[in-house]
Amino acid sequence: MSALVSVLKDADLRKKILFTIAMIVLYRIGTQIPTPGVDYKTVMDALKNATADGSNIYSMVNLFSGGALLQLSIFAIGIMPYITASIIVQLLTVVIPRFEELKKEGQSGQAKMMQYTRYLTIALALLQSSGIVALADRGQLLGNGVSVLKQDRTIFDLIIIVLTMTAGAVLVMWIGELITERGIGNGMSLLIFAGIATRMPAQGAQVYQSSGPVVFAAVVAAVLLLVIGVVFIEQGQRRIPVQYAKRMVGRRQYGGTSTYLPLKVNQGGVIPVIFASSLIYVPVLITQIINSGSHQMGDNWWQRNVIQYLQAPSSWQYIVLYFALIIFFSYFYVSVQYDPAEQADNMKKYGGFIPGIRPGRPTAQYLGYVMNRLLFVGALYLGIIAVLPNIMMDFGISGAGGGTLRAFGGTAILILVSVALTTVKQIESQLLQSNYEGFLK
Repeated sequence: MSALVSVLKDADLRKKILFTIAMIVLYRIGTQIPTPGVDYKTVMDALKNATADGSNIYSMVNLFSGGALLQLSIFAIGIMPYITASIIVQLLTVVIPRFEELKKEGQSGQAKMMQYTRYLTIALALLQSSGIVALADRGQLLGNGVSVLKQDRTIFDLIIIVLTMTAGAVLVMWIGELITERGIGNGMSLLIFAGIATRMPAQGAQVYQSSGPVVFAAVVAAVLLLVIGVVFIEQGQRRIPVQYAKRMVGRRQYGGTSTYLPLKVNQGGVIPVIFASSLIYVPVLITQIINSGSHQMGDNWWQRNVIQYLQAPSSWQYIVLYFALIIFFSYFYVSVQYDPAEQADNMKKYGGFIPGIRPGRPTAQYLGYVMNRLLFVGALYLGIIAVLPNIMMDFGISGAGGGTLRAFGGTAILILVSVALTTVKQIESQLLQSNYEGFLK
């Protein structure tokens, strides 16, 4: 409580926290405003059905948006186009030399890359909103076969819905950037945090009503254990000792200090899970759109052996494929983001070396060896955490719709804990500047 009082006494920090809360409230209000041209009563009736919330291919995106997607609100697309655009731009820095040059230019280059990210966000939001409106028009979005759009709709009405959702995604992007710039914490992460957190009470109540108090208590206990495990891994580091040689510059002596190079166990964060979630839904989505003209899909090899299992998150085929994709993207993303050779060159440039390891190529090989060992543990951790709710559904532990444990799943807990730890650390740094004790001991 003393730390909370210290936060409130700091005028600058208090202003940032209040601004952040106000932006999150504004975002949550937008998620409840229906898009013009949508039959809101039909949407609410469809969401009460058993298949409306859990087994849908958009369930993960719906969770990130706080339920706004399946409600077809003005913020239905949410933050996902911006996240996808950011990931694409980061990956293009390896492929396109121009992007790599911008990354090395510092603040001006980062501003240019941010501009490209915004343009790509608008394009992705327009594409995604068009697909969602098309599926909603055909009655495939909520899985009930009934269109949730108004009966007297025209092509002009559909265009208005698409433009409204696209504008909503741009507004969410702006709100997230405002939080990052003027508030506390990372704006995009906090918006996802708010969307997941608001889904937990309702989904917890559904688990209690459908499965009883014993199962509900077991789920709560499992979530607490999961939180402890996520905190333990997320805070885990391999600290490699680094020694800096002494050097004379004029009459002053520099270096001669000892420090360490922290390598996180989970270097990729939640990005590999988002990549895998997006990729595993693509075949189902494309097949659904292609076969939208007919009421029944053809009985072919693709439908029997691929789509049938990809539409069932509790099947062992889905779980194995999902787990394998997370492992693959964990190695892929970290290999793109972290270059041991570049790290070794920077250490050599400033006179640093790892005791017992020669500078240059041997240092790069050693860092790569350590990073691969950490990656193996981190990738297994991400894969196990992500498939936990699917395994629980396979054992019948769920609420209405067979998917209400999504908000209590490993991916959601991973995001919640990671964002909370990062935000508290930022508050801690602000408090330390004002000579306060802070939250963390």
